[in-house]
Amino acid sequence: MKRLSLFTICLIILVGSWVFLRFVIGSVISVPIPASVIAMYMGLILIAVLVHISVEDSLFREFLRPIRETLVDNNRRVRRRVIAILIPLFLLGYTYSIIAQRANPPGSPRDAHPSPPLELTYKDEVIGTMQDVVNPFRHYEKDDPEAFKAHVENGRRVYHQNCFPCHGDHLDGQGHFAPYLQPLPANFQDPGIIPNFQESFFFWRIAKGGPGLPAAGTPWDSAMPIWEDSLTRDEIWDVILFLSDYTGYQFRTFGEAH
Repeated sequence: MKRLSLFTICLIILVGSWVFLRFVIGSVISVPIPASVIAMYMGLILIAVLVHISVEDSLFREFLRPIRETLVDNNRRVRRRVIAILIPLFLLGYTYSIIAQRANPPGSPRDAHPSPPLELTYKDEVIGTMQDVVNPFRHYEKDDPEAFKAHVENGRRVYHQNCFPCHGDHLDGQGHFAPYLQPLPANFQDPGIIPNFQESFFFWRIAKGGPGLPAAGTPWDSAMPIWEDSLTRDEIWDVILFLSDYTGYQFRTFGEAH
């Protein structure tokens, strides 16, 4: 049996990884993964492949061997002609897919700020009604400033461990991954964000992520994970304290008019 070349193995890894992310993880195991997130993972996989083949000169020469043979070997003329035809066709099809006008199917427009559920839950546990739930650590701001500061610092730690790649160091939605996400991550420095929502609304959005949006908020290709799967309830409340402490904005309280 003919041994596969290193170039072919790398190509199989890349194609197989895309199929696994798109059709296995994004369809069978979980909800559909946004194309921007798949692109990021594919970029990381490509970097790993390039690092592997460039570790040794012999590996790199072996990787280039089929390419060199295709370009200069007289016995590969048919292959060259097939590739010379396929590349322009691929570029033509890709360009057409981008610039072609698509008919928008009729349907209900998406609500950017859908109404939250009546009850706030963490996983399957009901915390209370959305309008009545308050941040359990908010009262420390007046009653115990040292305890409040400790919760804010814990929120800062959780934020920088999990949120800053998308929402940015300065909470302005300009994280490293932000240019590759659609919709863009929330900009907490925007005066129209934090002051217009209760802390319970933020808890709901953080805990449930993009997949937890109600039907009125879809289709929504958000990359926001379901953070209740990896963060504790207290960690989510602490992050909310950090958001208002860092930006200086106060969350809306129930019944407050704006």
